[in-house]
Amino acid sequence: MTSGYNYQRLRLALWRFSRPHTATFVLLGILGLFAAIAGGWVLGEQTLSEFFAYIHLAQQNPPIWIQPPEISQEYLLLPTIVLVTTAFAAIKISRKPKLWSRTIIIAIVLALMIRYILWRSLSSLNLSDPVSGTLSLGLLFLEVLIWISGGIRLWLVLRMKDRTRQANQMEINVEKGKFTPTVDILIPTYQEPTFILKRTIIGCQALDYPNKKVYLLDDSRRLEVKKLAQELGCEYITRPDNLHAKAGNLNHALPLTNGELIVIFDADFIPTRNFLTRTVGFFQEETVALVQTPQTFYNPDPIAKNLGLEKILTPDEEAFYRHIELLKDGIYSTVCAGTSFVVRRKALEKIGGFVTESMCEDYFTGIRLSAEGYQLIYLREKLSSGLAAEDTTNYFVQRERWGRGTLQAFFINSNPLTIRGLKLSQRLGHLEGLIHWLSVWAYPYFLFMPLAFAFFGILPVQATAEEWLYFFLPYYWVQVVVFRWLNERSSSVVIAEIYKTVLCFPLSVSMFLAMLNPFKQKFQVTEKGLSSRRYSFNWSLGWPLIVLFIATLIGLLRILGVWGTVPLTPELAELTEGFNLGLIWSLYNLLSIGVAILALIDAPKSEHDDGFELQKIVRLKLGNQTLWGITTKISEVGAKIQLTQKFNSQTQGENRLISHEPLPVELDMVDEELTLTGEITNYTLVDSFPTLEVKFQPVTLSQHRKLVTMLFCCPGQWKERETPGEIYSLFLIFKTFINPPILQHCYRKLAKLTK
Repeated sequence: MTSGYNYQRLRLALWRFSRPHTATFVLLGILGLFAAIAGGWVLGEQTLSEFFAYIHLAQQNPPIWIQPPEISQEYLLLPTIVLVTTAFAAIKISRKPKLWSRTIIIAIVLALMIRYILWRSLSSLNLSDPVSGTLSLGLLFLEVLIWISGGIRLWLVLRMKDRTRQANQMEINVEKGKFTPTVDILIPTYQEPTFILKRTIIGCQALDYPNKKVYLLDDSRRLEVKKLAQELGCEYITRPDNLHAKAGNLNHALPLTNGELIVIFDADFIPTRNFLTRTVGFFQEETVALVQTPQTFYNPDPIAKNLGLEKILTPDEEAFYRHIELLKDGIYSTVCAGTSFVVRRKALEKIGGFVTESMCEDYFTGIRLSAEGYQLIYLREKLSSGLAAEDTTNYFVQRERWGRGTLQAFFINSNPLTIRGLKLSQRLGHLEGLIHWLSVWAYPYFLFMPLAFAFFGILPVQATAEEWLYFFLPYYWVQVVVFRWLNERSSSVVIAEIYKTVLCFPLSVSMFLAMLNPFKQKFQVTEKGLSSRRYSFNWSLGWPLIVLFIATLIGLLRILGVWGTVPLTPELAELTEGFNLGLIWSLYNLLSIGVAILALIDAPKSEHDDGFELQKIVRLKLGNQTLWGITTKISEVGAKIQLTQKFNSQTQGENRLISHEPLPVELDMVDEELTLTGEITNYTLVDSFPTLEVKFQPVTLSQHRKLVTMLFCCPGQWKERETPGEIYSLFLIFKTFINPPILQHCYRKLAKLTK
């Protein structure tokens, strides 16, 4: 076994070493060519200097149709007002994007994008000298990446589908028992805590479906995990090695199972009871190979939590599952997301199992299935929930793995741009995803540009105030207005920019290294079940932002003339007099970088603080007295209960509560047929009615099953929240910037010390 394992590893290593990395050569070739041209220009090479001098002259005298009309600035605002009003009216009339409203909005945005591109490329480049020209062309190139990605998305918006009605029809035969294929539920695990695994297994066993079998695939070979599987009555599979990580673990289990359909849940994902009844019906069509459902999370993502906005902001993954996946589904290129999906065994066996070429085995397995002519379906219904990354370190590890794994497409046989069998529309859909990860290089560049202006007097965009009003403002504000509407209110421009700023530097480095050496980084598992008692700052991710914040602040002071001056040429001084791009850009960057730094201060977290705001009627027995109440928050370890009645008299029990002595209590959750025992650990009065905090005593397995099913498995439990609008988002970010959670924590601590 060991010799065979070593032989496979040697073959894989030799293949990767010997395979020509064309994509790496292309990237280095582009960078080398750009550097050679810039170097030749700086050194005064005659041909290059004459060429750029000619282009610079053309930029100074653009075609008449790319110049703003010679009218007052108030009238130059007219296109912005008209187009923004039109877009706003369409959004108000059609709250949810429909074909007619999407068509109007896309037509407006595309027209403005083309107009803006022509202006940027034909009129606004600053080629007055080699350094300014190099930075200006670099900015244009990175903008082009974003334009291509945005253009593909806009085209895909017109092809979006909603599978809800189809799921309703397909579900009928499943519920009637006319279509119930056998289902194997595979739960791959590697070092996740057993209390997390227990939730997932119980949730899978609670699924409302007859022909199912649950398998725990343990890649860490832990005795406690084997005992857990035995205790819960689920099948246990392990293997002697960890070859190919998660993909290898799944492939090892395939010949040891025999269900017609295979369901994959990550170790921390718990399905709702109707997961299979809502998804299995699609497989009545033989061409369907895979049904993917959204990932949602029962804990806040670390960025929102660290900013104290976890109850307001939606996780950044929401934009992918509420918008991007719908776009992909419209062209039958749904992204398999690694968990919460169902796949047909025959189709999976036809492509040789899960793809092991990349650390993103899910994504490329979906591509292989599409290339074989199968359909991949996306059902936008939240039918499971899991744990989001619990601190900023793991948040970065997760994103870095996704990005590196996606960019490995350029180096493997499952490359969606070259693999046989995909349609052009499908290739374009996958190209958008690849460009998305390459465009992370743009954000550090955007953050550095104001420094070039403040310290060296270099302005990468050369434009008058009239040009900004006429070309940039309509393009920008229409996109701001429609962005949140198009992505189903899952994200806003302001919030999205903060998330991008937080990881822009480490991700840019990682994606560049991935293009140079795509297989160097090993598969890193996101740690789950973490806990911490105090605030901590992520220095490894934060130090570049701190340095940049200080530099941007100094640059802003130079622009304002408080600390030095900006070395401007007479031409640039005249341009910045009406509209100082460097000043506005610096202010915006300063706010974004400052909030991004605050987002890297990880807030304390208990191992079991994932509670749910569920309202359940409970009957409490305190000695001889029976009280009724309603839960306001429940977790696996305790509950918060607001009593609906006052104590009959000043009893000994109430006296103990007032003095904060633990008091035994029995809770009967009437609707759930669940009885628990515990201790009242805290007692407060809310509007003269007692509110109790109860810590549960250790529960039996039967009680735990009912508790987990109640907390995690109720159909329709995971609702979609709407992200705040742009103006309110900006207000929230500014409010957080001047009064961050860490400062509020210090105030509370100081108040306690002074009492």
